[in-house]
Amino acid sequence: MALSNIEPQIIWKNFSKLNAVPRPSKKEEKVIAFIKGFGEDLGLETTVDEVGNVIIKKSATAGMENRKSIVLQSHLDMVCQKNNDVNFDFETEGIKMEIDGDWVKAKGTTLGADNGLGVATIMSILESSDIPHPALEALFTIDEETGMTGAIGLKPGQLQGEILLNLDTEEDDEIDIGCAGGVDVTITQSYATEAPKGQTVRIEVKGLQGGHSGMDIHKGFGNSNIILGRLLYSGLEKQNIELISIDSGGLRNAIPREGAAIIAVRNAQEFIEEATALKKDILEEFASVEPGIQINIENSTSSDKAISEADSKKIILTLKSLHNGVYRMSPDVADLVEASNNVARVELKGGELKILNLTRSSVDSSKYSVAEQLKSVAELAGMDVVFSGSYPGWKPKPGSEIVQLMEKIYTEKFSEKPHVVACHAGLECGIIGANYPEMEMVSFGPTIRGAHSPDERANIPSAQKFWSFLKDILANIPQK
Repeated sequence: MALSNIEPQIIWKNFSKLNAVPRPSKKEEKVIAFIKGFGEDLGLETTVDEVGNVIIKKSATAGMENRKSIVLQSHLDMVCQKNNDVNFDFETEGIKMEIDGDWVKAKGTTLGADNGLGVATIMSILESSDIPHPALEALFTIDEETGMTGAIGLKPGQLQGEILLNLDTEEDDEIDIGCAGGVDVTITQSYATEAPKGQTVRIEVKGLQGGHSGMDIHKGFGNSNIILGRLLYSGLEKQNIELISIDSGGLRNAIPREGAAIIAVRNAQEFIEEATALKKDILEEFASVEPGIQINIENSTSSDKAISEADSKKIILTLKSLHNGVYRMSPDVADLVEASNNVARVELKGGELKILNLTRSSVDSSKYSVAEQLKSVAELAGMDVVFSGSYPGWKPKPGSEIVQLMEKIYTEKFSEKPHVVACHAGLECGIIGANYPEMEMVSFGPTIRGAHSPDERANIPSAQKFWSFLKDILANIPQK
């Protein structure tokens, strides 16, 4: 079955058009032009601000002119992850999609449902002629996934809406009213290199699930950087390890799925035997949550230079010490992760080390507590640390008028109460709210699984439910 034949057809049609346009974070020129052209072709007032956000305005339908005005908001960029055996260029190719039962997924890459389904939904409202709604401003932001620079660059006064509906969550029975803030922690250092003295070994970790470094951080998934660190650490007692290269993980907001390290050791066979014993323990630890995990430890060859044993030990000890995963659960909201860190990317090449982290928290003080712990560990090892890209969390307002309205509509439509929650992901609402403090905000969306990984998939019945819910919300927005 083609996507154009599943309901709601208008959303899947627009999602297919959107997914034909390359849209990696920080390289959104093509999708900005696409959305701008979409608005202009509809004859709607369309502007692109100085950072690249697209704003499209649509007047209220007849009889809805006296209702509170609405901002519909989603982000244009997508996380670009693929399996190693997939040949795909996110900068030039459109996403290749397929239907698998009740799910839409991509062929070996991320699907872009985060936040492409939100974008497609807003496009569908804008082009509709039979859906009642108040005055609308469609806000399509850029670069949400790698810095939220679109939301940060959105200036006061550009929007007049009184209520913002962010369409960027992943459980269709949730109404989100709060989120975590974040800060990027980058660790770097340069080391002298020399010809390795020992025998070369390659360690590879692959087959992990990966996932969203906020929404999935509490699930106990494997992290290729942490597993590599454990395997390297296990050899320090008996081996003189020289690191030649490490290439593991990818984007800050994705739990790393695969990685490899090449090292030189005094006795390769002895190292492989001891690391293989630890490998067995690791496989048993992750058997239930990571059924696809693979760890390969084998003799290798390399013509590259290595860094010294002393510097190698500092890096290995740092990898073993960096906090990864949940740091603190919220004492105020049941089952909510308050603070966490994702050790997202480790790269060592030609003596140049870079370790990328994304630290999240719904409380600014604990966000910086985690970041400062990472900084302390790295500086003890003589490394340089930079904090960047900090953005605020979104403080919940559970009693707001729009939240109460959505709870009522959901309960009446679906004969059950929705879950009113805060999430550990980073949403743009907190940043936008800093410049629009009077604007009521809420976030919701269709069910998506495996976001930020090649297993990303969108649930078809959930999209139908979400579309029906959104149309009822727009039809019942209160008067000014």
